[in-house]
Amino acid sequence: MFWSRYYIPTLKEDPTDAEVISHKLLIRAGMIRKLTSGIYTYLPLALRSLQKISNIIREEMERFGAVEILMPGVQPAELWQESGRWNAYGKELLRFKDRHQRNYCLGPTHEEVVTDLIRGEVKSYRQLPLNLFQIQTKFRDEIRPRFGLMRGREFIMKDGYSFDKDDQGAIQSYEKMYAAYQSIFSRLGLEFRAVEADTGQIGGSYSHEFMVLAETGEDTIVVCSQCEYAANIEKVEVKLSNPEESGSCPPLEEVKTPGKHSVEEVASFLGCAPQKIIKTLIYKVDDRLVAVLIRGDRELNEIKLKNKFDVQEVSLASAQEVEQVTGAPLGFAGPVGLGIEIYADQELQNGTDYVVGANKLDAHFLHCDLKRDVQVKDFLDLRNITAEDPCPKCGSRLSLTKGIEVGHIFKLGTKYSLALKATFLDEQGQEKPMVMGCYGIGVSRVLAASIEQNHDLNGIIFPVPIAPFQCLLIALNVKDQQVMAKAKELYAQLTAEGVECLLDDRDERPGFKFKDADLIGIPVQVILGAKSLKENKLELKIRKTGEKIIVDWNEGVEKIKQLLKEEE
Repeated sequence: MFWSRYYIPTLKEDPTDAEVISHKLLIRAGMIRKLTSGIYTYLPLALRSLQKISNIIREEMERFGAVEILMPGVQPAELWQESGRWNAYGKELLRFKDRHQRNYCLGPTHEEVVTDLIRGEVKSYRQLPLNLFQIQTKFRDEIRPRFGLMRGREFIMKDGYSFDKDDQGAIQSYEKMYAAYQSIFSRLGLEFRAVEADTGQIGGSYSHEFMVLAETGEDTIVVCSQCEYAANIEKVEVKLSNPEESGSCPPLEEVKTPGKHSVEEVASFLGCAPQKIIKTLIYKVDDRLVAVLIRGDRELNEIKLKNKFDVQEVSLASAQEVEQVTGAPLGFAGPVGLGIEIYADQELQNGTDYVVGANKLDAHFLHCDLKRDVQVKDFLDLRNITAEDPCPKCGSRLSLTKGIEVGHIFKLGTKYSLALKATFLDEQGQEKPMVMGCYGIGVSRVLAASIEQNHDLNGIIFPVPIAPFQCLLIALNVKDQQVMAKAKELYAQLTAEGVECLLDDRDERPGFKFKDADLIGIPVQVILGAKSLKENKLELKIRKTGEKIIVDWNEGVEKIKQLLKEEE
């Protein structure tokens, strides 16, 4: 392909609305363009990379026994009502009516559709197991779409579904897909980790996320230094060390704390440590308000809170709602005398002598003992784990790192088959529900995650397996007939050898071409200038390292193939 005939609208400056590296570079490299909030057009370079990602996924899914289908993006409300998710899924589900006033949604996922398909076709254990997948555009109406392809509203996804006759078979299907995902992300040239994860809106008994390790990741991954344990911070159970017996606590004492709202302000004003302060957080759970108590130096884990109440969404109460239940503005809420249900993090169960809000403007209580002064309904594991906590499996030291979720596999069990009556007859003629699994990969997110992990100050550094082209030929002076003749000759030779080439035949300054070359991130660059060609030489540049190599013309093709092989 010749650059002059292609469509690569590169930009010199970062877009003003882009926050993360992948978003900036995808736009600057002429790979995507924004249509509206969270929705992008994929331009030729991006599309080539997405097709390569998809092909690797297809090959590995089929190698592990899955079969590709393609399901509709528009789904009838009846299926979602049957599964119970029409109302439970929340506002991310884009609902609409057709001309006949029938309710539909744009598919964010396809558990209902695939279960409906199978329940109408599969009736006997002899037809199981089945494993079906598709690669398709999805839509989720994110409240805050951001970071380009990392969290868009419309995105490309591989979603797969397995159907087994029993739990043992479902575990085997899950393990096959786990192995397939390991192979897929290895082939994509990504540094990744599989971690235990929360099942979220999909549901099921357990799940694993596949996380690309990157400093810009939205997720925090917890990894043990000794055993194989790794999990998303949302999933990690905090194991407490043996608690010390709490001593006696003086009576409650109200003190003035004028204008001191935050933990840091109160701790500094009173001369106490942040861990001796209890934060009282008022949360809205469904249609009621509850109070959640957590140590001042800890972070609440909202996923754990949602799972405790078995709801899809929890949210902090508004300032007005806080004042209604506490009688005080934000920053002064406390648990003493509070007339709503109170839940406390388990870490507070054996402590005493805490500082809490007094439910009055500019006032706090000293010497609060939760067992004496507060009606706590339950003590629960509600906080995020820290690097100082022991591994929940072996008790060793933990480390926390950042990651980007690119894949997620779930053992669904019978959640959907029971709801949608997807049953079969077993060997004894008994009717039983199919046992399901669900397996997703964010195809367009993989592209962004790869760039987050593979870039430098000059632009993208594509891994060879997903680079839009493998080799970029840069003709320095396109008006020099000999240079262009040699460039076209080398282009033909490489193409004949199966090397995917892009020839930069634009009439631009060399410096301009070099900057664009580094920006779009093709693994091997070949610089063709009159001086080197006169000496029958080629200059090669490895994008990843910046290393430059001079080779004889006759050795050029083989050397380029060797470099690509080494970079795979």
